[in-house]
Amino acid sequence: MIMLQNYFIKKSYTDIINKRSSHSVIATRSGGIASIISIFVISSVNYLTGNVIYDFSILIPLAILSIVGLYDDIYNVEFKMKFIFQIIAAKIIIDSGFLIDNIHGVFGIFELNRVIAQILTIFIIVAIINSINFIDGIDGLAISIVLIFIGLFEFFSNSPSPFVNFTIILASSLIPLFYFNFRKKKKIFLGDSGSLLLGGVCSIYIVHILTNNYVIKDEFDLHKILFVISIFVYPIIDIIRIVSVRLYNGKSPFEADKKHLHHFVLEKVKTHKKTTLILVSISLSIVIIFQLINYLNKIY
Repeated sequence: MIMLQNYFIKKSYTDIINKRSSHSVIATRSGGIASIISIFVISSVNYLTGNVIYDFSILIPLAILSIVGLYDDIYNVEFKMKFIFQIIAAKIIIDSGFLIDNIHGVFGIFELNRVIAQILTIFIIVAIINSINFIDGIDGLAISIVLIFIGLFEFFSNSPSPFVNFTIILASSLIPLFYFNFRKKKKIFLGDSGSLLLGGVCSIYIVHILTNNYVIKDEFDLHKILFVISIFVYPIIDIIRIVSVRLYNGKSPFEADKKHLHHFVLEKVKTHKKTTLILVSISLSIVIIFQLINYLNKIY
């Protein structure tokens, strides 16, 4: 990670400080690429030794997202280009067997035909990818939200999920980033390579939940869509709110600004650590409330 940062600094691939920046020191967007390299190295070793620790096919769309994000971190591409590659990655994810073809009775609808299912799945995947990208604005927030999400994903699974080893690898590559996010000098951010990677991971996990392949523990039995909302609540609320506000004001939903929820909290509490702690605490509280309501419903 430090070697990558030094390379980025040497090449002047540093995060430009402007009016939208929440930092005032040298920082690089090398955290995401360091994470994906760690994942690839560990996965390659296991693949070459014939140890299938998870479905390696998910690395293809995740690599595409990371590379596009890295290119954006260095050269600042237009959102249209990122959007196109997000759709391509979403289609690859679908072709890998992740398809939402049942919406579990929402609006009285259950099974969907394949065309509608693919369109819906692409929309959801792209929305999830961007929801993580949107919350990656202050130190530690995106990392914390994703770690909580993948942790709850495994915790509520009736049995070890097919991604449990990938979850462990990903978590191990993300946790060191807390130190580099919060240190005073030479910060390391996720960058778009990291936020798109994590968004891709979350989208795969959520699509997996919404299929019949994911079984929630009996004691936490809950409608799957409500379950997804409960464990992914902050990114969902933030993207719905910010896109609605931007469209209402006649702006592009992808136009960057400082009107996200975390910016409002940061303005009040002044520090990144407190902001992250508050939003993480709220997210966990909502999960607990959802599960408490579900438990009471089962009793009565």
